[in-house]
Order: sequence, then structure tokens, then C-alpha cells
Amino acid sequence: MSIEQLAETALAMVAPGKGIIAIDESNNTIKKRFDGVGIENSEENRRAYRELLLTTPKLGDYISGAILYDETIRQSTKAGVPFTKVMADNGVIPGIKVDKGPFALAGFPGETVTEGLDGLRARLEEYYKLGARFAKWRAVINIGEDIPSGTCIEANAHALARYAALCQEQGLVPMVEPEVLMDGNHDIETCYEVTEVTLRALFDALYQQNVALEGTILKASMVLPGSDSGEKASVDEVAEATLMCLKSAVPAILPGIVFLSGGQSDEDATAHLDAMNRLGPNPWPLSFSYGRAMQSAALQLWSKDLAGNVAKAQETVYARAKDNGLAALGKWKSAA
Repeated sequence: MSIEQLAETALAMVAPGKGIIAIDESNNTIKKRFDGVGIENSEENRRAYRELLLTTPKLGDYISGAILYDETIRQSTKAGVPFTKVMADNGVIPGIKVDKGPFALAGFPGETVTEGLDGLRARLEEYYKLGARFAKWRAVINIGEDIPSGTCIEANAHALARYAALCQEQGLVPMVEPEVLMDGNHDIETCYEVTEVTLRALFDALYQQNVALEGTILKASMVLPGSDSGEKASVDEVAEATLMCLKSAVPAILPGIVFLSGGQSDEDATAHLDAMNRLGPNPWPLSFSYGRAMQSAALQLWSKDLAGNVAKAQETVYARAKDNGLAALGKWKSAA
């Protein structure tokens, strides 16, 4: 896979008015979501739910790609069509989550490092054969008393860069996700500082590991006050702080940036993205890679009648995709 082909895939992932749907929840995470709405966490229910999402009519109008979980990329529709074929036929690029999750960083209480590099080359090779064309790795940065430490930021940046280099070697576009968590009582200024330091460390590590930035996508968290801070930042404040932070740390050669919703409400996630695009033009396309903010309404509907509510649930998925696709162009209008 040439750098030109990687760059082509990366640009397709952030095509104007399109973004990524994240349906890469681990079996433990999806269990929590299913438990919350009274659905049994069986393999068949997980498969049926992912089929509902991926077969949403006209999904490709606003969705360029979907991040899958290991189980999901191997599954098929009830009619026996592999999910990756359904996606390709609808112009949706298959992606795959490849990290093994955050683990306690030894010697640094309250901090984590994401694991999963062991055996990654072989796994990426298999995922490419299964149809994946991009991958995702999430690092988790906590803000608290005396954290994050420089060691935590460097350890996670190094792991993200090694993962990215391995992805490109196998022909997959790496999506690098250094999530600065909303949890905590910090103010928006602290979030800005931590996010900036984290992003600078990440791009320095990517450069050191010879990762081609033109074939890489950043999945970024927004600059927000901590969820326990009691501080409420306006939509414009969040948009301006996030943009300033990105401009100070992210090279312009990057093909695009997609945002995670990170615990924001559906509407807030859309409003913040829209506001950032209205402040453009920006050095890179700004789009979305939302999980809960794309799915929560659909899951609620589906849970009430697994057989009968599929079409209704799909309508909400399409509506959320459309709203966020418009926000990626700075053309969303709030219903409020």
C-alpha cells in the first residue's frame, strides 16, 4: 500500500459532510449499554444490533466509515451477507478497533497506558484481509491532582506512534485517539493545557516513528470543563478553545480531524462541531466519529421491540448522521 493510497483513504474518511460512526464497543461495554435498556447481551443480539446500524437506508449519504469490534468484522447479516460487504456496497469504509484497552500505568497511580502492541502486526494483516482499511487506537489521559504526568503522556504517545507505523506498513490508515477525559472538576483552561501538551507529544512521537501524517487521521477530544466542575462553557467558548488548541499543536498536512463525543449530550456534540466549522475555513476538515451520540436514541427505540422497531430505530440513526453531516459543513440548525 503506497502513501498515496493511504492518503486517498484518509481523505475519503473526512469527505465533505461525512463522518465516522463508532460501533466498536467491546462485549463488556455493549453489555452496560444493553443492561441499561433491558436487552440480553447475547452474540445474536449484538449481531442484530450492529446489522440494524450498518443496514440503515442511505447511511452512506452522511457516513464515510464505521469502526468495528473484532467480533463484528467477522459477522454477517441474517441473510448471510458479510458486514464488510454491506458497508463496501454502501460506500462506507470498514475500520477496526485494535487496542486492548487502558491498563494501570505501573508506578503512576490514577494513570493508564493502552496495551495491545504485542502481536499487532499479525492482527492488522488479518484485519486487512477481512476488509478493514483503517484502524483505531485509543489512549486515555486523566486530569486530576498532579496528573497527567509527563511519563503517562509520553508512554501513550509512543504506543500510538508504534501502532500507527504498524498500521501503515499493513496498508491501514491509523486513527490516533488521545482522549483527554471530561471526568473531573478541572476548568476549561486546564483541559486546554493538557490537550495541547498531549497533542504535541503525539505528533512528536509520530514524527520520530516515521509515520506519514498525510495517511493518518486524528480522533480528538474537545476542550471542555470537567464534568464535575460546575462550570458551563458556551458552545462558542468550547469551539474557540478547541480550535485554538488544535491550531497550536496539529500539523496542517493532516488530512482531517474527527471528534469523539466523550460523554457530551447528542445535541452538544453536534452543536460544538457545527460551531467549529462555522469559524472556518480551518487547516483541516473537521468531522465526527461518534458512538453514543449516534446510537443512544436508536438503542432506546430498538429495546422496546427488537423485531418491530428496526425501521424506526434506523430512522433515528439516519437523522443523527444527517445532523452531524450538516455540522461537519457548518450548516446544522438546532431544532430548539
